[in-house]
Amino acid sequence: MANVFIGIVAALLIIVLLVLATRVVRQYEGGVVLRFGRLRELREPGLNFIIPFVDRMYRIDTRTVALTVEPQEIITRDNVTIKVDAVVYLAVVDPIRALLQVVDYVKATTQIGLTTLRSVLGQSDLDELLTHRESINQKLQQIIDQHTEPWGVKVSVVEVKDVILPETMQRSMAKQAEAEREKRAKVILADGELLAAETLAKAAHIIRGEPPALQLRYLQTLSEIAGERNSTIIPFPLEVLDGLRSIGLARAGAEAERPAP
Repeated sequence: MANVFIGIVAALLIIVLLVLATRVVRQYEGGVVLRFGRLRELREPGLNFIIPFVDRMYRIDTRTVALTVEPQEIITRDNVTIKVDAVVYLAVVDPIRALLQVVDYVKATTQIGLTTLRSVLGQSDLDELLTHRESINQKLQQIIDQHTEPWGVKVSVVEVKDVILPETMQRSMAKQAEAEREKRAKVILADGELLAAETLAKAAHIIRGEPPALQLRYLQTLSEIAGERNSTIIPFPLEVLDGLRSIGLARAGAEAERPAP
């Protein structure tokens, strides 16, 4: 009976030791093993065994993490106060350094992102921030990545999300945009009038050299007027008008040559 009891206790003890010694490292993790507090090795994903009460395994997530940088009030180089937030995408590339070189790499990266955002945007003009955001994002990514590289953390992307302007600045920019639209509209209208005038001048030059074309245009104009006013118009030959105009010009010339009494 005693032997059976000892066998059961031994079996339970073995089971407990196996449970304590078994560790499962997932595909997206890296298992860092410390033995008596000293670095032992990095374990690959899968089923792993450690020495209970001697080894300790830390599983570090190596997936990409998106960190949101809270909105910060920043004064740009041209003295405009704005609120800006950003998102930082990072991933652990060296689980050993991420465990041993920094207490909390997520919190540390967030703080680096805050200070870098203030520093870089404080050296930029508002127009540069609004029109060249891509270059600013790259600059932020390079600076933050330089700080996190000793921790085994890779910052792949930094994106400035929203730029919140003061209401007075928003109204000023809206007025400026409206004035710019009006300017473009006036320029387009002037260009259209110039093009129409040039086209009319060319048409008049062509019609003047072709009497039949002038006669046809005259008849077409009369037809349009009659259709609009619902009336009947009797066309008057243009040759008669030319003759009357010639007579008038001759009479005016004769009166101009007559000596004064």
